[in-house]
Amino acid sequence: MLVLGVESSCDETGVALYDSTHGLLAHALHSQIAMHNAYGGVVPELASRDHIRRVLPLTRQVMRESGRTLSDLDGIAYTQGPGLAGALLVGAGMARALAYALDIPAVGVHHLEGHMLSPLISDVPPEFPFVALLVSGGHTQLMLVSGVGRYTLLGETLDDAAGEAFDKTAQLLGLGYPGGPALSQLAASGDATRFTLPRPMLNSGDFDFSFSGLKTAVLTLVRKQGLEQAADIAAAFQAAAVDVLVGKSLAACAHSVASRLVVAGGVGANAHLRHRLTRAAAERGIKVFYPRLEFCTDNGAMIAYAGAQRLVHPQPDLGFAVKPRWELSMLDAV
Repeated sequence: MLVLGVESSCDETGVALYDSTHGLLAHALHSQIAMHNAYGGVVPELASRDHIRRVLPLTRQVMRESGRTLSDLDGIAYTQGPGLAGALLVGAGMARALAYALDIPAVGVHHLEGHMLSPLISDVPPEFPFVALLVSGGHTQLMLVSGVGRYTLLGETLDDAAGEAFDKTAQLLGLGYPGGPALSQLAASGDATRFTLPRPMLNSGDFDFSFSGLKTAVLTLVRKQGLEQAADIAAAFQAAAVDVLVGKSLAACAHSVASRLVVAGGVGANAHLRHRLTRAAAERGIKVFYPRLEFCTDNGAMIAYAGAQRLVHPQPDLGFAVKPRWELSMLDAV
């Protein structure tokens, strides 16, 4: 099965071509970071308009690089939600129209399902079941994954997500948008032990998260210390956030008797998290799987892959509607 995947949920336009026999054939991505940086965050109207400009040229690029033609396609997958309504409509409109013209099926994919399954595109994919740590944008969740569509929520953030905490802390430190990568780079030159920050809910006995208190603690510290020790503050924040993510993830694996852990989403690219989690998990006999770094952020490859799994057992046509808010638990099993 040859599936074209289209991602347009927020500030990246991604297109990819996935073959269920030969794997990922080609992918292309355009990031809107430079455009939104001037505003300190994503402007939905600008995001939607940029998706319109990018989606067809990226599709042509992917088809050209793969050596395939549109007539070779067996199906088209697109991000149906969650995300920005206008941005989602761009991908949905393009995918549905093209599928109709080619007389092939189109399927809407849950954005988080795409992230959660993205490590399966790797050369050494994890086997089911596994625990998944989803740290993407406004989402921080721990899921027990028994198969495609078979997801049990173990815990989630009660307020700010990890990615939001990284971005907001970066703003407090004057690092601009998006702040996560810049904060991690600054933290690499800092002393994480100079300041002590809280580890919210680390020992709460459940698998839920809370990062708003950590962000507030950083705000208090910045007001007291100023930005002269910005690198040390960044390092202390990163260490605190990673301690919570590592502790909760390993506790979830122990609770679920799982020997495999998947980390997916933008924060999954954080080098400190990868180092700490891989080492701590190995000490407990747990193997950790990550997407390729280029697939940690939003991308078309994860949508094409997830769509291919869904198109094997096609569901009734869901129409043109998108779902800006969409719970992962609402998905059907394949």
